Amino acid sequence: MTDFELTVLVQNLSTTFFKQPFIHKVTFNKRLRTTGGRYRLNDHNIEINPKMLTEHDEDILIGVIKHELCHYHLHIAKKGYQHRDRDFKQLLAIVGGSRFAPLSPKKAKKKRVIHYQCSNCGQEYQRQRKINLSRYVCSKCQSKLILMEY
Repeated sequence: MTDFELTVLVQNLSTTFFKQPFIHKVTFNKRLRTTGGRYRLNDHNIEINPKMLTEHDEDILIGVIKHELCHYHLHIAKKGYQHRDRDFKQLLAIVGGSRFAPLSPKKAKKKRVIHYQCSNCGQEYQRQRKINLSRYVCSKCQSKLILMEY
């Protein structure tokens, strides 16, 4: 999708859901990493993270665009356009925009799990952090623990 196609999509969404035209500029910005998009207050332009299209489906992209259009239309109307404002939350719920941009599958952290087992009774323990084996013992039989998997 090019910037021109993105602009046409944003203009269609703006007239369909907000009943107001979008007359400013929309571009893809590949430098956006943690956000789905950005509404710039000083020039009223919208920047969209291209990963919302490449790593997710078009519904996610439309949700992010609706979110940024809520900022846009409320700021122009001089109403509460920030995330914490009631006007923003109500308009976002009405148009069905996404509240948060989803994490990319590459960035989603996997929780590491460390497995321990009692040397006497075989009781298994799972922890996210490493523990000091000379300090901690089994809760059932007070025997030493053994590191199974890291």
